[in-house]
Amino acid sequence: MPMPHRSRLANLVVTALVVPLLLGCGCCELRRHRQLIARHWTYPHAPPGRPPVDREVRDLVLRLAAENPTWGHRRVQGELARLGHRIAASTVWKILHRAGVDPAPRRTGPTWQQFLTAQAHTILACDFFTVDTVLLKRIYVLFFIEPATRQVHIAGVTAHPTGAWVTQQARNLLMNLDQHASRLRFLLRDRDTKFTAAFDSAGGDHGDGTPARSRPAFTCEHQMGLRLQLA
Repeated sequence: MPMPHRSRLANLVVTALVVPLLLGCGCCELRRHRQLIARHWTYPHAPPGRPPVDREVRDLVLRLAAENPTWGHRRVQGELARLGHRIAASTVWKILHRAGVDPAPRRTGPTWQQFLTAQAHTILACDFFTVDTVLLKRIYVLFFIEPATRQVHIAGVTAHPTGAWVTQQARNLLMNLDQHASRLRFLLRDRDTKFTAAFDSAGGDHGDGTPARSRPAFTCEHQMGLRLQLA
């Protein structure tokens, strides 16, 4: 006796949808997990890029730089803020760079590239990267890297990083490095609020205490700008 049309359709649905779910597939599960993570962390789309800078502000940036050749892009940004123009330091840097003006005029001492080459073995850089679990719990991983050797140190993992936790992980790392830590003088980090003053001083006698700054020029993870800070 022929099977009713509805039964054949039901069998097709079971075969196409239910059976693969019951059997399970590692690749499919991983793909669904990635899609779930993507949907969970997808934010509303915004227009790409920053709004254009007014021609008046651009001209003012170039004028300040021309009349004050020793000023860097951050000093120009500060003067613009005093005049009521809120503009990012990176935007000032781009305006000057595209106009052929050095955004960070060299004064005395080595260039940034010369400094990195000469001091690579005394530099330590740090940052966070994140990992999302199956249950959509975000885990923060604090890591340090030595630019001279590309060696990476995983300092700690936590779901709730705080300034005190980060400082303690830095102290633990210095203890583990032991004598190797004595040659470290400089720490590269970003401006995350979890990197507190206590974190900067965790190096103790490993640094000479003299602050130093330079334009963002260190690549870590997705070419994020990092600030030069003495440990």
